[in-house]
Amino acid sequence: MAEDKTAEITKKVDEIKAGAEIEETLATESEEKFAKSGKKSKKHIEEVKAEEERQARKAETKALEEAGEKPRGAAPVTRPRIERRGKKYQAAAKQVEAGKLYGLKEALELATKTNPTKFDATVEAHIRLGVDPRQADQNIRATVVLPHGNGKTVRVAVFAPLDEAKKAAAAGADIAEDEEFLKRLEKGTIDFDVLISTPAYMPKLGKFARLLGPKGLMPNPKAGTVTTDIEKAVKEAKAGKVEYRVDKQAIIHIGLGKTNFDQAKLLENAETFFDSLKSHRPASIKGNFVKSIYITTTMGPSIAVENIYN
Repeated sequence: MAEDKTAEITKKVDEIKAGAEIEETLATESEEKFAKSGKKSKKHIEEVKAEEERQARKAETKALEEAGEKPRGAAPVTRPRIERRGKKYQAAAKQVEAGKLYGLKEALELATKTNPTKFDATVEAHIRLGVDPRQADQNIRATVVLPHGNGKTVRVAVFAPLDEAKKAAAAGADIAEDEEFLKRLEKGTIDFDVLISTPAYMPKLGKFARLLGPKGLMPNPKAGTVTTDIEKAVKEAKAGKVEYRVDKQAIIHIGLGKTNFDQAKLLENAETFFDSLKSHRPASIKGNFVKSIYITTTMGPSIAVENIYN
């Protein structure tokens, strides 16, 4: 019996050794199959195989397209937009009730609460109008002096004769120059947010239209930046005068203040703006002038506002 067990154990050991030898041989053969570098390297062979598979898929897709069929493939998985937002935004968005129209005062308060940033963001209003911006009489462009400003420090430049430039500097203009101002523009220096000029000096700014125009800095009579009353224009710009205009999608965007403003000040700024907007309703508009209103902060969720401004 003992001999039989010994023989059985010996047989199993021999089988294990034989298996180990086979594995070692296969591993050696596998290692010898690939070179360390070059066309016979493992990396190159894998790259060639992947390229062949890609070309095969490409040929299959082309054949399907020629046959008038749509290429088969896995349907793309698109997550809802809210899931692609940051955690702070998602938390803020939960405070806004979907489908609800808020009153203007309530919307401004909610916008301040749902600001997801650490800095004092701008409280913005976005208004879709029932106008056609391609029509001259419906291309709305106007200015409004917000009673409490918009929270931004405005740098005002004045291009006018020396006597007017001195008055502008006394009124608070940051830059008030005559011919020296043109030298700034020739160098491409733009260190101002609003440019005010007299009508007589406008032709001199013509050659800088490509520099100033795209930045929205070219003086314009509709914006009140081409005027003979330079002092008044400077004081209004410093006090919070802002320009608003309809874009190609018939939407007006305007900042009403900052999230650190008192709610009463924000509301007064907003009401002043909407009063100004209503006063510029084109006579040719027969339907609704204001289609929708949304209040939001710079990076916060949108809040739909009840439309009472038609």
